[in-house]
Amino acid sequence: MSYYRTFRGFFRIIFSLVYRWQVIGREHIPKEGPVILCANHISLWDPPLLGSGIERMVHFMAKEELFRIPVIGFLITKFGAFPVKRGAGDRAAIRTTLKVLEEGKILGIFPEGTRSKTGEVGEGMPGVAMFALKSQAQVIPVAIIGPYRMFRPIKIVYGKPIDLTALREAKSSGDTLKETTNLIMTHIKALRDHHRS
Repeated sequence: MSYYRTFRGFFRIIFSLVYRWQVIGREHIPKEGPVILCANHISLWDPPLLGSGIERMVHFMAKEELFRIPVIGFLITKFGAFPVKRGAGDRAAIRTTLKVLEEGKILGIFPEGTRSKTGEVGEGMPGVAMFALKSQAQVIPVAIIGPYRMFRPIKIVYGKPIDLTALREAKSSGDTLKETTNLIMTHIKALRDHHRS
């Protein structure tokens, strides 16, 4: 955790001085218990931005190739990341993700699965819905409003928890996953559109 605080402090300086960041909605983050932060994805800077905006530690999935790179693998591990095989049903990563939530920690995830080339919010992948429905985590939509340009403001907005009670009580199916994913993406987009100007 000491490494995490050190890196977070470093990134906060970068975001404050270089990008003049604005953090909105910190009060919506529960002080304890499992949380899934669901954000749009526009840059490689998004994971540290998402984690630097709040006080609790955030855990991330990251493609396994990154963990083989000297220094980078060490740094992202200390910053709360764990490996996932892209393009495959990685059962180990799924188990790790659910364990993170079972232990009452925070998971940061980008439902689109890849960075948006246009900056617009795209379609979400069903994985985020699976984690949301299989856990009792509070799901927080997050809007990252860029672009990342030196000395230009960037915003990160943490929204209110999404009510998934009815979907969690419904019979699990492909339609439930799709509906849950669409609901999460709708909240992210609405948050982004509201704070865009």
